[in-house]
Amino acid sequence: MPDSTENVFKSSLARGETMIGLWLTLADPYSAEICAGAGFDWVLIDGEHAPNDLRSVLGQLQAIAPYGTEAVVRPPVGEPHRIKQLLDIGVRSLLIPMIETAEQAAAMVSAVRYPPAGIRGVGSAIARASRWGRIGDYLDHADDSVCLLLQVESGTALENLDAILAVPGVDGIFVGPADLSASLGYLGAPDHPEVQGKILDAIARIRKAGKAAGILSSDEALSQSYIDAGCGFVAVGVDATLLARGTERLARKFKPSSGPAVKPGSVY
Repeated sequence: MPDSTENVFKSSLARGETMIGLWLTLADPYSAEICAGAGFDWVLIDGEHAPNDLRSVLGQLQAIAPYGTEAVVRPPVGEPHRIKQLLDIGVRSLLIPMIETAEQAAAMVSAVRYPPAGIRGVGSAIARASRWGRIGDYLDHADDSVCLLLQVESGTALENLDAILAVPGVDGIFVGPADLSASLGYLGAPDHPEVQGKILDAIARIRKAGKAAGILSSDEALSQSYIDAGCGFVAVGVDATLLARGTERLARKFKPSSGPAVKPGSVY
């Protein structure tokens, strides 16, 4: 774990720097360490669509810790007891999926803060986050070190985006292209012009509110367009997809007729 209590990823986003990341879905410390050493600013351990639990997340945190990349974790759902456990094992940056209202956003802010500012349970003396009490002033800085990112991925969320952005304590908003495209009636087509228009409009609104905007796309041209639009944290690939497409390309070099047909245009 980093020696400093400062969350450099959070500080960089606040300064308006662009942070390039990679999605981790293989749920394995060995592959997570390989990716952590690749040079990305951040990696995301996915607990929503990958087979991760608390202990597998812990193992990946430990594998990533020696490297200069921030481990962001996405739980399957924004439940305070899940968030409490993740914070206690040392997660400092969270991406909470399926946020649609300001009330949900405020609840997530409360979940990552200790009383009286929030409802996070106080168990730092037995938690990896404080190095089991060896960071003596952990409680004094814990709230400030958490980077809270919220994921908006539906038409309803976009309608309520300005209200969500007005909630104090939200560091950034991640636009989820896959679910958003489905919500708008374009399932499996996040590159549809109407979806892209909504995404770019959301990015502009997020930036205008002084928050960091984020997104994921395995399409390099789309990723660059989001960076050019001012996205502060952009995931440009997924470990499982890189492995799948790379092995398929290699197989086809020696067996041209092999390999499944993969539909282009996927976020992942």
